Amino acid sequence: MKTKLLPELKRIFWIAAGSAIFALGFDLFLMPHQFGAGGVSGLAVVIHALIPLASVGVISLIVNIPLFIAGYRVVGRKFFVGSLAGMLISSVLIDVFAYLPAVKTEPLLGAIFGGLLVGGGCGIVLMQGASTGGVDIAARLMKYKFRELPIGKLMLMVDMCIAIITGIAFRDLNKVLYCIVALFVSSEATDAVVYRLDYSYVAMIISNYDEQIRDAIDQKLERGCTYLKGEGSYTHQEKNVIYCAIKRQQIAELKEIVMGIDANAFLVLQEAHQVLGEGFERYSKHRL
Repeated sequence: MKTKLLPELKRIFWIAAGSAIFALGFDLFLMPHQFGAGGVSGLAVVIHALIPLASVGVISLIVNIPLFIAGYRVVGRKFFVGSLAGMLISSVLIDVFAYLPAVKTEPLLGAIFGGLLVGGGCGIVLMQGASTGGVDIAARLMKYKFRELPIGKLMLMVDMCIAIITGIAFRDLNKVLYCIVALFVSSEATDAVVYRLDYSYVAMIISNYDEQIRDAIDQKLERGCTYLKGEGSYTHQEKNVIYCAIKRQQIAELKEIVMGIDANAFLVLQEAHQVLGEGFERYSKHRL
């Protein structure tokens, strides 16, 4: 029972943490300048400014309902429950943090740091197989159609419509441009959290001691290796090129292993995103 409960509690914690970061960025940096965070939250700012009958958090809650129905049908129950938690927490915290004194910033700095926090928080929630609602859900659904596009870019495409609506509502071109800055930064921050922090590495090693290095990698790092057949361009001597995928935290140990066996070895490391297979992750159509 505990083994099943602990991962779920951990997931809820990160959903709450990401939602809190999202709400802080929105209230402290974007809301004071009336910049939309994109999506439903940004749309809620416009609606609240035009018809101030309800708070931004309540408006966001109402607009999210049809999107949640679509998310439940396409992505599944786990995404629905996680997104419901993310939406409720972020909506409540947006209203709670609204009582905090706003940070006094220049509009450009507000757009940059607001976008950074909003996008980073959104990325944390997305990594837990959930969302904060709104455009996050729309982008998640679009991901099934546009598999090659990062989730942050899909959100940016939809959010640009909100930026245009914001500009029309407030009749301010500068506000539109600042919104675009905030949305772009938010998109990059989301992709950085969802993808770049999840990078593994691919190593290519050329050495005269390939068997010793291969065995050491297998025993100490517990990573399998593949031999690629190579040939020296000058000597025309055949060599085995060791090819293996490792986790980011294993880089330093790999260097020590290789250089400890052969100080003259040639080692190339390249970032590799979403390594699939034994020892890493399995393919899933729900993967971001």
